[in-house]
Amino acid sequence: MPYIKIKLSNNGKKAFRLLMDELKISMSQAQKIIDKKRLFCDGKLVEEKNQFLNGLVELITYENNPKGLEVVFENDDFAVVEKPSGILTHPNGRNCIYSICDEIWHLWGEKACVAHRLDKETSGLLLIAKHKNTQIELKTMFEKRLIQKKYIALVKGKTKKEFAVDKKMDLAKNYDTIKTRMQICENGKEALTQFHTLEYFENLDASLVLAKPLTGRQHQIRLHLFHVKHKILGDPLYGLEKTQIEQILDGKMSELERIQITGAKRLLLHSFSLEFTYKNQKFLIQSQKNIKDDFISDIGNQKCIKNII
Repeated sequence: MPYIKIKLSNNGKKAFRLLMDELKISMSQAQKIIDKKRLFCDGKLVEEKNQFLNGLVELITYENNPKGLEVVFENDDFAVVEKPSGILTHPNGRNCIYSICDEIWHLWGEKACVAHRLDKETSGLLLIAKHKNTQIELKTMFEKRLIQKKYIALVKGKTKKEFAVDKKMDLAKNYDTIKTRMQICENGKEALTQFHTLEYFENLDASLVLAKPLTGRQHQIRLHLFHVKHKILGDPLYGLEKTQIEQILDGKMSELERIQITGAKRLLLHSFSLEFTYKNQKFLIQSQKNIKDDFISDIGNQKCIKNII
């Protein structure tokens, strides 16, 4: 989603009124644009909502850049899409040229928004609210844990058939200049994940597991598996040196080197299913991707896996 500057007509109106009239938006929406520092007059940032604008008025906005997205399910209130790995759920700044929002705003307009988030490298099902009321309702359902999510991951080593990790977690104090990371700590927030082994690949010494997070902490599945010595293959954060993390996040590490260090060219974690009741109707939506084959293809040189931490 490239950010661009567009010119607005100017007849000496107040900043918020000009935006309301030009963009056909509400006062609160106009004020929010000004608060986000997106309005300029003669090259100077407009910070006062009641400022009279006389001169060249420009607005920083964005152009949708859709590339195509697989829609798994859709009704009048929400949709479920397959998010590819390597794409941000939401634009993270003016340097972001593409995100899932490019797709959903192209398909359903700017009132549509994601109801939850997936990490950039996590693929799979993403729930989209088409309207503000739906967004509020779905967000409340997530907060009350009324939406059950399941993930599939390919991890290092042979896992038990059934196991659970019940370990509190919180923000890590180190690596904060690189990227947000979590840590296991006694004073953290409750975090519980149940796991079920689907298949063990002896030639890879790797297990395909189904993960059911019963709480919704950031990086919960990744950290819990790393804690029990079954790191998700391709993880660019946990178990790596600071310089390695920087190289991966900055795109300065080759695909082959990343495979050698982490076991895969991407994080092998996939949002597999969403289950919930909405307006008295039960929904069980599952990914149609052949994720096992996708994971295997992302491993590259399979011999590298046995040397992963």
